[in-house]
Amino acid sequence: MFGIGFGELAVIAFLAVLVFGPDKLPDLARQAGRLVRDLRSFANNARDELRSELGPEYADLELTDLDPRAIVRKHIAEAMAELDGLEDTIRNAGEDDSELVRPLEPGERPPYDLDAT
Repeated sequence: MFGIGFGELAVIAFLAVLVFGPDKLPDLARQAGRLVRDLRSFANNARDELRSELGPEYADLELTDLDPRAIVRKHIAEAMAELDGLEDTIRNAGEDDSELVRPLEPGERPPYDLDAT
């Protein structure tokens, strides 16, 4: 939990008892729990509103999907999977002569199709 071990948690609890006193501590814990519950409710409502505004194709949208790091990670994983599939195609090409694929030699120019754009 947030990189806090048992020792650090015990020190924080001890300091909380010293600073706030044992009488106010249960009330503060109740307020902290209410705050966390309200924040979670706010985040869930924002996610649900975003889903409804974007439409049914984004019904499985999570707020973590909007994290740029997650987006980059996803695209890199897809590209790596695509490269793995391409390597398998090249490896298996020797088995089927109709679809022979060979890597280009160093300095060799790739084939060019004039009709392609």
